[in-house]
Parts: sequence; structure tokens; C-alpha cells
Amino acid sequence: MPLQDLTPQLRTRLNRMERAVGWFVSFAMLLLLAGFITYIYHAAVNKGWFKIKAQFYIYVATADGISVGDTVSLMGSPIGAVTKVEPPAPREKHGVKVTFEVLEPSYRYIWSEGSYVKASSSGLLGKRGLEVTRGTNGFALCSAHPVEHLAVDELARRALAQPQRWQMFQNLYDANSNLVLRAYAQLVTTNQDGSLDTNNLQQLIEQKRAAVYVYDNTIKRHNIASIWNREQQRYEEYTGEAVQLPIDESPALTERLDQIVAQIQTALPNILALTNRIARILDNTANVTSNLNSSLVSAQPMITNFAVLSGNLRQPGGLGAWALGTNGADQLNVVLTNTGTLLAHTDTNLDAITEDIGVTLIHLGNITSNLDTQVANNPQAMSNLVKSIADTDDLIQGLKRHWLLRSAFKKKATNAPAVKK
Repeated sequence: MPLQDLTPQLRTRLNRMERAVGWFVSFAMLLLLAGFITYIYHAAVNKGWFKIKAQFYIYVATADGISVGDTVSLMGSPIGAVTKVEPPAPREKHGVKVTFEVLEPSYRYIWSEGSYVKASSSGLLGKRGLEVTRGTNGFALCSAHPVEHLAVDELARRALAQPQRWQMFQNLYDANSNLVLRAYAQLVTTNQDGSLDTNNLQQLIEQKRAAVYVYDNTIKRHNIASIWNREQQRYEEYTGEAVQLPIDESPALTERLDQIVAQIQTALPNILALTNRIARILDNTANVTSNLNSSLVSAQPMITNFAVLSGNLRQPGGLGAWALGTNGADQLNVVLTNTGTLLAHTDTNLDAITEDIGVTLIHLGNITSNLDTQVANNPQAMSNLVKSIADTDDLIQGLKRHWLLRSAFKKKATNAPAVKK
């Protein structure tokens, strides 16, 4: 029915319900809008929209395996992504230019010395990953502090008025190329007792420079403000151009596979020759085993006889029966019996012979004793015996000189050499 036909009470209730529904819809819309804004904010934070970004680039031989959006890592953690992959110009001496951005605070680890990019294979599908190494020496290539080129007098006034704020933004050398002040050195510091240490400022003044590059450490922008110039050894104002990094590039997976295939093709003839040799060896082995089988069949009777022989030898007295024959044992027993009897008689005869030798020795002792007694009792007998022996010798010598018997005592001729006189 028309709204005008409703009673005042129903119209009042309907207006209240309409206002409640309106407030509920408005609250739901605000809640949905707040959730959407929160989602956008967290997505922006995760993507690093509010972080400082530093631009770097490298040159690679080929862009194979590298595409826009690939992750760039540092010490195993993602620090940025590839933003551009640009092919070289027709006469450009460099390769493909790959530009990537590094988020805060990771760009502070990329220094002028020791930082380079490694492009290596990261998967089985030909992908290549970019990894930046941490710097070991030098200075950060990018900084969020703006560089200021101030006169030395103005810098001295500011440094004394604001100690611990102004720092060198360049390496300062003397006339002999000796390093006087290093970049990031504070010009004026405050000691523990509250006094000012102006040694660095005095060294700067002694160099008599018109102006130097410095920065105020209390001022930091939300973007890259200065970059390190390796040739000039100082920071300069950032113009928006990316900073080049050296590259350590390993061959792409496809190139490495091509090299492996080429090596396999080179080695394939040798492999086939080796397989042919192995086949010949197997044929020779089969022939040897066949000949060995025939030899085993031929040797089977010998093995059977050996088994029978070993069985006979295992029986008691088998070795003697095999060596001496069937009657050898009886004959050996007879021989041993006779030998025992002979040894028994030999023992008896040996005793009798020993007794006879003892009696003989006793008689010989008596004879020598009697002879000694006769010689002692007849001293003239020995002298007569000696004289008889001498006369006999004279007789023999006389017979040798007799003309009739001389030929009987002639000496036979020998081949002995003549004696020299």
C-alpha cells in the first residue's frame, strides 16, 4: 500500500528501520574500504614500495635463463628483482644488459671492493639465478645521504658549530698521494669530558683545499641521493643511472649440455672399441670355461681314484699297506723282530769285547812297565841299542856307495824343478 495510507506509528517504525539499514550498509562499506586499504598497504610493504631502491646493472654474454621479474639474492636471501633485459646495440662491444634493483637495507652490503654478481644455473629447466656477493672492502656504492660540496672555511664553521654531524664524503690525499682523511671520517668529535677533538679538521685545513665533498649524517632521504665514483674516489650526486657491477658468469645449462654431448660424441668411438674388446674377452672366457668343463670331465676318473685312495688311507694302517703292499706289514714285523734280537746279542758281545780290551790294556801296561824297569836297570842297553842303530846306518850308506849295489839305490827321475845352488 502507499506510504500515505500507513498509520503514523508504522511510518515511524519504517523510518527507524531505514536509518538502521543505512548505518549498517555505511559501516560495512567503511569496513570493506579499510580492509582493502590495509591489504594494499601490506602488499606495498612486501613488494618494497616504501623502501629505498638502488639500481644496478651487469653485462652477460647471453640472456638465456634470465627474464624480468627473476629474484636477485644476497647471502641466500632475496634482495630484489630483475627489472630490464636489454639486448646490445648492433655495434655494442658489451653483451646483454641486465638491470635489477636492490631494496633497503641490502644495498648497503654492496661495496666498491669485493662485490660482484654471480650468474649460475639454478634449476633443471635452464634458469639462471643472479647472486650478489657481500663487499669486503671499500665503501657502499649507493647512499641515501645527499652530498654537499662546501668550501673549507664554511665547513670548518659548521663543523665547530655542529660537532659529530659533518663527515667526509671522499678520500683526501696529499701532494704525495698519501691518504690523509678517509671517507666517512668525522671532522669534529666530542670527547668524554665534553671537549672537542678537531684533529681531522686541522688535517683538512693543512691541505689548503678550496672545497671538499662532505655530508650531514642527520639528513637522509627516502631514495638514493649519491653514488661512489671509483675514479675520483668520492661520492657524487645520483642522477638516476644504474651502477655497474662486475660479473662472474658461468655457462648456461644448454651450453653445458652441448659441451657434454660433444664430449660424448668424441668419446663414443673409444667406448665402442672398449665394448668390442669386452665382447672378445667374454668370448675367450666362454671358450676357456668350455675347455675347463672338458678337462673336468676327463679328470673325473682320476678324482674317483683319488677319492678311493684317500678312503683307504683313512683306515688304520692304510698308509703302510699302500706303501709296502699286502705282505709288507708281516715282513716288516719279522725284520723288526730280527733287528731287536741282533741288538740284544750286539749288546752282550759288546760287553765281552769291552772286557777283552780291558784285559789287553792291562797286559800292555804290564809290558810297558817291565820295559821301563829293564831300561832303568840296564842303562847300557839303551846306549848299545843306539850304537847298533848308528852302525846299521853306516852299513847301509856303505852299501849305497859300493859299485856293485849302487844301481839298486838309484832315485827315480821326477818333474820337480832343479834346486838352485
